[in-house]
Amino acid sequence: MIAERVALRQRLDRATDKLESPVAVVDLTAFDANAAALTARAAGKPIRVASKSVRVRALLERVVRRDGWAGVMAYTLPEAIWLVRQGVSDDVLVGYPTADRTALAELAADPALAAAVTVMVDSVEHLDFIDSVIAPQHRPELRICLELDASWRPVGPVHVGVRRSPVHTAGQAGKIARQLVARPGFTLVGMMAYEAHIAGVGDLPPGQALRGRVIRQMQRLSYPELLERRSAAVRAVREHAELEFVNGGGTGSVAATAADESVTEVAAGSGLFGPTLFDAYRAWRPTPAAFFGLSVVRRPAPGIATVLGGGWIASGQTGPSRQPMPWLPEGLKYKTDEGAGEVQTPLIGPAAEHLRPGDRVWFRHAKAGELCEHVNEVHLVDGDTATPTPTYRGEGYAFLG
Repeated sequence: MIAERVALRQRLDRATDKLESPVAVVDLTAFDANAAALTARAAGKPIRVASKSVRVRALLERVVRRDGWAGVMAYTLPEAIWLVRQGVSDDVLVGYPTADRTALAELAADPALAAAVTVMVDSVEHLDFIDSVIAPQHRPELRICLELDASWRPVGPVHVGVRRSPVHTAGQAGKIARQLVARPGFTLVGMMAYEAHIAGVGDLPPGQALRGRVIRQMQRLSYPELLERRSAAVRAVREHAELEFVNGGGTGSVAATAADESVTEVAAGSGLFGPTLFDAYRAWRPTPAAFFGLSVVRRPAPGIATVLGGGWIASGQTGPSRQPMPWLPEGLKYKTDEGAGEVQTPLIGPAAEHLRPGDRVWFRHAKAGELCEHVNEVHLVDGDTATPTPTYRGEGYAFLG
């Protein structure tokens, strides 16, 4: 492992030695290996790539061309429209409800777009909002997907998982499906249930053995309940609509979700980059593929090397797990009283003593696609060569930022 990391550092340094910091890279060998591993874990079910975890058009195009991958799960409607117009995919599911009037009007004005994009809903109020933008008699029918809440409610008010859809039971799903299909101007084509408490929570958090045991017990108890409830909900909805797809899962649950007979496709994206949050998963850990490099700019004291920048903090519950990880050279860590800073980041540890101004330190981001909100381009590393390609930001788009 140590030798592999030394070789990786040497290769990244050679590929980017003429580039200035900060520099973001994606190792194509690791990226492709992760894509192949996810395909194997999906066991024949197609994978819809979650674009928010990539945010580089060229890499989305690269993965959707692979066998076993089909379609995109976008995170905003404007992004979905852009991806279709750019020819990335003609099958884009928007993973979250939209309140973007401009994008809805654009979608409704173009029959080809309306046939390629599926909008997420979880209430009749979403349909009311869309109708307020453009009435059903003035647009083609819009494709909609119903989101089922996948969280676990073991007893009373206890809620384990993220707060997403209000549709939790099979009865609720059947009732709203009946209401959705009765509305003119819409076609119910899909269902989605994202088990965030399983797919998005690592069960082996470093240095937290007790918490890890609690998470594993929670996941062991909650997943059978979800399988039964999701299957019942799909059956209830199919009484009212011919569903084209039922989507579930994420990188952290691809194999388990693919085994659910009620699911027709799984979603994944973060596993392509292999960010640090996925180091805490026992079932499968992707190979780190995405990195950003910062330059050492001073040595304020023996045993300390300071890089310029570094405070690329990930979203979610704040804490050490949301900081980027100094990865190469091995043996670096943050000063506890400073952490990753906006303009400077002091690093300590055995490797710090050997760093000099101008040397490069490679970091891994805690989450996948958020890395690309900090740079206009990533360099795709193939062997010892690096080819620049724009991120969403580099193409002039910040769909959420």
